[in-house]
Amino acid sequence: MVVVMQQGATEEQVQHVIDRMVEMGFNVHRSTGVIHTVLGGVGGKGDFDLTVFDVMDGVKEAHRIASPYKLASRSFRPGGTVIRIGDVEIGGDRVVMMAGPCSVESREQIERSAEVVAKGGARVIRGGAFKPRSSPYSFQGLGEDGLRLLRQAADRNGLLVVSEVMDQVQIPMLAEYADILQVGARNMQNFNLLRELGKLRKPVLLKRGIAATIEELLLSAEYILSGGNYDLMLCERGIRTFETYTRNTMDISAIPVVKKLSHLPIVADPSHGTGRRDQVTAMARAAVAAGADGLMVEVHPDPDRALSDGAQSIRPEQFEELMGQLRMIAPAVGRSI
Repeated sequence: MVVVMQQGATEEQVQHVIDRMVEMGFNVHRSTGVIHTVLGGVGGKGDFDLTVFDVMDGVKEAHRIASPYKLASRSFRPGGTVIRIGDVEIGGDRVVMMAGPCSVESREQIERSAEVVAKGGARVIRGGAFKPRSSPYSFQGLGEDGLRLLRQAADRNGLLVVSEVMDQVQIPMLAEYADILQVGARNMQNFNLLRELGKLRKPVLLKRGIAATIEELLLSAEYILSGGNYDLMLCERGIRTFETYTRNTMDISAIPVVKKLSHLPIVADPSHGTGRRDQVTAMARAAVAAGADGLMVEVHPDPDRALSDGAQSIRPEQFEELMGQLRMIAPAVGRSI
């Protein structure tokens, strides 16, 4: 259930509605917008009379939410969510670029990567310190040493950091070094991890699983939101289909669908979405045109010698060219880069 308070409703009126919702068994989540305060009720009795809330002082309207995801629904925050990290806003007018190598390999590599992406206009550097790989014999990352190198390179270039957390025991370490904690596609339905991230008060980027529907993605988001962490963004990174030419099939249509169904910002990852360097820029352009709030692109100073995902990492000069193209596309859809 969602209760929308009238503009100018007093704090006493809001609290009175909250108390009544709690009495009826609802777990109440409050969202305060520029004009209206919205109260989202999760749980509660299956049968209740909405009129009880419609006639309460200060209430503008009350609605049942039919979708299984309550807090991720657009109804909970009709105006959309904007995540603010310092002077960076994700979900606002500006498309935020997150770029960097798949994994941190060495000090020299990550320092060079940070310089390249910062110069090109990225606001966030991406880089994995713990790498979930299909083969146990593949490079698994540098661990905390990699996080330390990533943080130092980011600070020297005025960048934020996004890096992947693979297990709930890693959360304190990642929270120390990263500004945004990434949940990879393989962990989208690791519900224990999602519950713990719901207790965190730090932004989270949740990637769509390779075989997940949009509803399943939003239900995974619900686990984090229900814990009280509303600084959550989603990421479309391609799904597995019958097509074998690309690593995955980049589902561009998921971007406007998520924007319609949910208030959460959505980021697009065309690097994993295609797995091919020659397809990344085209899908990045398409994602911005489709309404993505951000892009996550793999950039490596020497991708042919990368220890992981070199085939889908673009070169510095390609990144610079892409940013120039996006600066022309974004204004056409009312955004900026």
